[in-house]
Amino acid sequence: MEAANAMKMGILAVIPDCDVVCVPVADGGDGLTEVMAQALSGILIETSVMGPRMEPVSSVFCLVERQKLAVIEMARASGLALLPKNKQDPTKTSTYGTGQLILAALDKGVQRIVVGLGGSATCDGGIGMASALGYRFLDKGGLALVPIGSSLRLIHAIDSSEVDNRLQAVAIQGVCDVTNPLTGPNGASYTYSSQKGAAAEQIKALDEGLENLAAVILREMGLDIRRMVGAGAAGGLGGGLHAFLGAELRKGIDLVIDMVNLKERIRGADLVLTAEGRIDFQTKYDKAPAGVARAAKEAGVPCIAVCGGVGERIDELYDIGINALFSLCKGPQTLESAMHDAFNLLKHAVEQVVRTFLAGRQGRQGRQGR
Repeated sequence: MEAANAMKMGILAVIPDCDVVCVPVADGGDGLTEVMAQALSGILIETSVMGPRMEPVSSVFCLVERQKLAVIEMARASGLALLPKNKQDPTKTSTYGTGQLILAALDKGVQRIVVGLGGSATCDGGIGMASALGYRFLDKGGLALVPIGSSLRLIHAIDSSEVDNRLQAVAIQGVCDVTNPLTGPNGASYTYSSQKGAAAEQIKALDEGLENLAAVILREMGLDIRRMVGAGAAGGLGGGLHAFLGAELRKGIDLVIDMVNLKERIRGADLVLTAEGRIDFQTKYDKAPAGVARAAKEAGVPCIAVCGGVGERIDELYDIGINALFSLCKGPQTLESAMHDAFNLLKHAVEQVVRTFLAGRQGRQGRQGR
């Protein structure tokens, strides 16, 4: 919302009487809770859960009472940002706190839960989350394992006899902005674990552990999640949500666009503006600006993107509906200084974007008049 307000101020600096509609969106990662709370008139519920290293942390989720809906960001309970650098180690972290958030939502009597998958400190395949909801993961001796990444290779059986029966009456969706499978070179561990503090041998061990978990799930539950699109999201939590809670996995931006009614709100607009920290060719793979641009293109409205960093092959974005792309940076500066002054930089960049847009429109009208 803060970014949307900065952009609005930039527009009004040029056109004071402009009708500006701010529609914050998220693609399943950071900000999903607040976006949904605002868009759906929800309330934020505070609760205490176990963090990624099983230490108490204060967390929050969005409750939309009239829809009996809860929106959860796994990063609020199991996120990398919750840990100092020296405690980042996906062999020792757990999604247990995410499961506790789901329990807290069940206590509110919800019938639908949306779980945002992104920003995780974990690579436990969702066994932590499942453990908080009553599952037990057993070794060959029948002993319950601590639900952390290093336990994955030791799982021999899954005990579901104590699973919370309220889950049977709840529809659950996992939303993410990645399509990685659970295992293999493009899987959860090899793609993301190094960012979470894992060394090369740990990355290999975690991937082997996820392979073992998938094999046990296939043998005992009849589900093959190895190659499932999105199963590798949030350290395998995507696959775990599907296997243990029957969750549907959806592209985050598609679900958010539906829930905030973006397509309807774009109709009749003269210009759509979108923004992100960095935009490059990968943006087209269902990142938030891509979803916004496609909606704008469908409505026949031009779309201009503003970002902190302009990456490679941005020409690949024109076909999806981004007509032009601008950096908000005024000149050479450090990342820290740009982030510190992001609000003003975004406001001023949008002002120049709108001035350029108006100049192009006036030039076209002038030519038509002749």
